[in-house]
Amino acid sequence: MTTERRQILVIGIGAGDPDQLTLGAVKAIRRTDVFFIVGKGQDKSSLTDLRHSMLQEHGQQPYRVVEVTDPSRDRRPMDRSDYTSAVQDWRTRRADLFERLMREEMSAGETGAFLVWGDPSLYDSTLGILNDIEARGSVSASVEVVPGITSVSTLAARHRIPLNQVGRPLHITPARRLSDVGQNDDGDIVVMLDAHESFTQVEGDDVWIYWGAYLGTPDELLVAGRLAEVADRIRRLRSEARARHGWIMDTYLLRIVAPTDA
Repeated sequence: MTTERRQILVIGIGAGDPDQLTLGAVKAIRRTDVFFIVGKGQDKSSLTDLRHSMLQEHGQQPYRVVEVTDPSRDRRPMDRSDYTSAVQDWRTRRADLFERLMREEMSAGETGAFLVWGDPSLYDSTLGILNDIEARGSVSASVEVVPGITSVSTLAARHRIPLNQVGRPLHITPARRLSDVGQNDDGDIVVMLDAHESFTQVEGDDVWIYWGAYLGTPDELLVAGRLAEVADRIRRLRSEARARHGWIMDTYLLRIVAPTDA
């Protein structure tokens, strides 16, 4: 006798604008039996609220919502080795949590879903964690990925710019590796996960920044200009926004602009 497997959908839901939910994401939401919402605590409750509003608008009743708190992670500045260890510890505890949800909150043949900000392929741990769970062999589930609109795409759209220039590469990097990438060549650089304002360490009068925070939400902030001229403004906006909301997520593009183009 064959036991029907569980199915897991990993659904990209965009950068925050409900209108960025793709038709594919809406269809996936409508065929889900149970949604796993991993919250980030009271300070980021607005992110959880947005997920709930998407389900209320697009979910096909009856469905269940299981809400859990994401395991904490050490986010202090640290060297590469310690950082890798901290992330691996967090991912292991996340895998334990996800495995328990899949085993205890789903029946054979049901479809569960994780709603992922942006796109599951870009700086999100969900797919890697599900691969780790599969390797454990304790839960049988098939995984389907529904792509989403990233904060990087939203940033370019809001500033009305292409991400790349003709014949030049584009790098996407976490802020902690910005100095490494910046030494490689003259390509443009998209920076994500900048908790320590790494842009303030970038030198050069010909560097422009296209910056955005809370992209796709009613709290969206945008700044563009020569980095040397707008860096202090961005720092002030970040500080004020963090104090107001308790958190901040921002993304930016660094670009060398010739004097005739500026």
